[in-house]
Amino acid sequence: MSSVYYYLPALLLLVSFVLRVPGLVRHWRDPLVRSVGVVIPLGAVVFFFAAPPTVSEVNALTGVANFSAPLVYAVVTAGSACVINLMLTWQGGPEERRRAAALWCAGVYGAVIVALLALFALGNAPVERLRDFDTYYSTSPYLREMIVLYLVAHAVATAVLSVLCRRWAREVTGLLRAGLVLIGTGGVLGLGYTVGKLVAVGARWTGHDWDGISTTVAPSMAALSSLLQCVGFALPAVGGSLRNQWKRWSRYQRLRPLWEVMRVVIPYELVRIPPWSSLSRRHLRRTCDIRDGLRLLAPYLERVPLTDAPGPAAGPGALKPEAAAHAALVVAAFDSLGARPGGAGAGGVQGLIDSEEGLLCLSDAVRLLTPRGGLTGAHHGRRSEDGTSAAPQRAVS
Repeated sequence: MSSVYYYLPALLLLVSFVLRVPGLVRHWRDPLVRSVGVVIPLGAVVFFFAAPPTVSEVNALTGVANFSAPLVYAVVTAGSACVINLMLTWQGGPEERRRAAALWCAGVYGAVIVALLALFALGNAPVERLRDFDTYYSTSPYLREMIVLYLVAHAVATAVLSVLCRRWAREVTGLLRAGLVLIGTGGVLGLGYTVGKLVAVGARWTGHDWDGISTTVAPSMAALSSLLQCVGFALPAVGGSLRNQWKRWSRYQRLRPLWEVMRVVIPYELVRIPPWSSLSRRHLRRTCDIRDGLRLLAPYLERVPLTDAPGPAAGPGALKPEAAAHAALVVAAFDSLGARPGGAGAGGVQGLIDSEEGLLCLSDAVRLLTPRGGLTGAHHGRRSEDGTSAAPQRAVS
């Protein structure tokens, strides 16, 4: 059951990385994207190789008892350096200063990794320990120094990460601030993991057995720490994407009243959109249909034919009876906008056609002017965007 503390975070980190692969491929030249592309899979590697079953397999394959210990320590240390570098890259600032800090961090933690491997080579660990290597060899020469060095390096990294997040969170708001708070909280839990390990090791130095803190409590805190940091790093990007998607959907829906009117005004069959089409394609198609209809109604809106407006420059009587009421509704909505100071109608028909904000305002005006019972005979027999039969127009409230 204890292996769940290791394999579950590894799986979650791996899934998070797989979901980011398309973005990583497209924007690999971005330093921030590269940093994220290294940190997430490295975290998955840490938890995978720290799991007791994996530890046993690695030791058996290498033929060296406890070879997994320096391997996991080295990967954790490298991950700590990558997380700090990610924060420095994410925060931005002068390029030279950021690069110097990244090189300094890589140099220090690279030296720590070399020292860890050297201390393990100098020490003697003949008895394989799958879960309690830290406490079992906490009094062995060289191995004791290796364990303390690893824990101190990890503690410094998590402390630096928490301080960077706290300082930056004071300067920003919204999703970025929330993400930084989660990352900082994960850093505090990571520091708790290190403290738990040090407490268990210190207990061994004084002749006590507090191994449960190292084998149960500390891994749980590390797993929760990684989960919070993963969510924190992803929240600004994912949350911003969802917010933009919701904004596009809202604008698409706001255009519906005007588009339903234009389906009757336009004398030809509208282009059909497959049901599986993306929101961007649907929005583009709806906007094009509306603009085509406005060009047809341009003579009735401005009473002056535009060069690119097909059809006669006569009155509404030139339209078919089923479209006359809809055309009159659009004319009334356009006039209501033109009567407002700075309204969308004040820029003329061409300005309205070229501006999506103008189309949204006109659609809102149409919605407000549409009778509660709908217009009689609305787009009978017409087709909707996805090619299905359209029901008679209903009131849009």
